[in-house]
Amino acid sequence: MNIHVTPEDTSIAEAIARFCEQEIAPAAAAIDEQERSACCHLKPLAEVGIMGMNLPEAYGGAGISAVALYLVVEHQAAACASTASMVTAHFLATDSILYGGTPEQQAQWLPGAASGNSLGCFALTEPNAGSNPAGMLCVANKTSQGYHLCGTKHFISNAAQADFLIVYAKTDINAGHRGISAFIVDSNTPGLNISAAERTMGLKGGHVYEVALDCHIPESSLLGGVEGKGFRTAMKVLDNGRIEIAASCTGIAQAAYRAAQGWANDRQVNHHAIAQFQGLQWMMADMTTDLEAARMFGLRAATKRQGGEKYSLDSAMAKLYASEAAARITDKALQIHGGYGYTRELPLERYVRDVRIMRIYEGSSEIQRNIIGSAVLRNT
Repeated sequence: MNIHVTPEDTSIAEAIARFCEQEIAPAAAAIDEQERSACCHLKPLAEVGIMGMNLPEAYGGAGISAVALYLVVEHQAAACASTASMVTAHFLATDSILYGGTPEQQAQWLPGAASGNSLGCFALTEPNAGSNPAGMLCVANKTSQGYHLCGTKHFISNAAQADFLIVYAKTDINAGHRGISAFIVDSNTPGLNISAAERTMGLKGGHVYEVALDCHIPESSLLGGVEGKGFRTAMKVLDNGRIEIAASCTGIAQAAYRAAQGWANDRQVNHHAIAQFQGLQWMMADMTTDLEAARMFGLRAATKRQGGEKYSLDSAMAKLYASEAAARITDKALQIHGGYGYTRELPLERYVRDVRIMRIYEGSSEIQRNIIGSAVLRNT
């Protein structure tokens, strides 16, 4: 199929690339080293419109194409993967309202989120319900004044910094995934308790938290005003999120690839650039092929998304291939740098650490294979 990258898409991407190189990339190493929240970049990101780039202009967003959004996320991740993870987690929250909310909820929450005046988080995963949301234990019991939310969410990005949370919970514990609803929860709600940030291997500035809920919330918090729509909303949002994960993967991989390319041309052994050695050339050939293929998967999914076609299968393939390919690319890039790549003086080891989570969250590689395998076998 055709992949549509317009001149406008390219212009937007180039502008964001320049911004990220100047404003985001210089702080990436310190954010990682100090485990400082990437929310320190929230103001400059908001000023260039990045926090609302997934939203239509009607709600204060940029109204850009899905292809342009892919490229924007890719450039963010190339500069600082922690920053990209913070932004894309915010996108999951605002996409939830965009796809599942009432017009009143959209008008209330989305303009502030698009402007960067409020930050969102997406609270779906639980300690015992990660890849299987239907097994969640968090419940929302109807009361005379609204709902009582009770349960625990885990590995929730942005939770401590967020102004609002999109919390998925069961309103009917006997209905499986059809009993899941979603709620907009203000971060100041009594009974909302957030842990210290988890100590993670990578994305050390993209903080994740455990969220304990024992909250009474008004009926107006029910996303969409109808119970039982949460699972469908979450799956739609995650289709988008998987394309954004693919973009993050190709962004990190691109940064590693460029570093390896420069090192291979500059590094001398016995008065010869190591780029002249066949073994290294083969490594670069594999990296080039992986990177281009991963980007094509992602852009194809984004093209289908913006064209209004079904893209669940494409987003699963994009996320699977890009996350696996990025692991290979970053590992080879570190290998090309030799012992220097293993030190923390260079960003190669950070790229390897940051990309590792991509094969786990928003649906592990194994879950993506289940989605893909089931889909293709149904069509035979």
